[in-house]
Amino acid sequence: MQTIDIHTHLLSSEVKFDRFYDKLAIRFFGKKFGMDPQALMENPYEAYVEGLTTNARESKHITKMVLFGVDERVDDEGSCVHKDLTVCATNDDLLAVYRKHPDVVIPFFSINPKRPDALELIDRYVSLGFKGAKFLQNYWNVDTSEARYRPYFDKLAQLNIPLIVHVGNESSIHSYKACERLEMLDAPLEAGVTVIAAHMALSYEHFGFRSMFSKNPKYFNEEYFRLLEMLKEHDNLYADISALLTPIRAKALKHLSQQHDVHEKLLFGTDFPVPFLTLLNSYDLSYKTRFRLGKEKNPYDRYSKVILEYFEGTNPIYTNYQKILDKI
Repeated sequence: MQTIDIHTHLLSSEVKFDRFYDKLAIRFFGKKFGMDPQALMENPYEAYVEGLTTNARESKHITKMVLFGVDERVDDEGSCVHKDLTVCATNDDLLAVYRKHPDVVIPFFSINPKRPDALELIDRYVSLGFKGAKFLQNYWNVDTSEARYRPYFDKLAQLNIPLIVHVGNESSIHSYKACERLEMLDAPLEAGVTVIAAHMALSYEHFGFRSMFSKNPKYFNEEYFRLLEMLKEHDNLYADISALLTPIRAKALKHLSQQHDVHEKLLFGTDFPVPFLTLLNSYDLSYKTRFRLGKEKNPYDRYSKVILEYFEGTNPIYTNYQKILDKI
């Protein structure tokens, strides 16, 4: 099986890995990321880009990755309100990475629709070779149902630019919960945009050990099931499986693998560099299988091999990107 990763993050060129979450990830997952933890601490951005592209280039299963940053949170005049120094990578930084590594990078821009020149910026980055867009509206505090954003979505539809939209809980950056809802998909869908719902809308709304880790679907959040129905209702809606190997989301893998009527609408993605566990997780693989999978050094191939336990290599989940991305 070979595919592309539809959901990979470029980190900010100002990243310092000084948050508690980041320090834990570097200490416990650095080598598992296929990166040198010491280099990540000393020259974080350069080490990350080098490790990211090397992992993709050496992967047996991933041929290319859709890579994007996250725009800043801005006010209605376009002035910066907040810039997370870990995830807020600029489109120009991404352009530089793309030009240096065009064999493995498919660039998607991230443009906050509150920017007064948002439509002009879309035209600029499309002309530079960007193939899609990424929304983190829950970080931006952007309610996509507001009429003022409709021209943005009309522009994406006119240019045939796919849009990845975060739905479900966000744990690595401040999030406005009202903007995590599935309703955030409605306006771009109505405008005719090809929309990719990230993370299967799986959330952490139920607390307690049983509800958080149980593989019994009665403990899954309602929006997950609603998204499965929406995939069948909207021809222009897809969903990616990025971050489904995080412990709480992984419990849904078996159930999702049995929903054959939506497999034509699912896309392979990792959410790299979000850490994931191979041995200790909520999926239902045997410990012998988990141990074997955990030996895979390349993080892209380790993620792929776990997913292959649920979706065999001929499953359309690995080729559906061809319906969205032209000439890749």
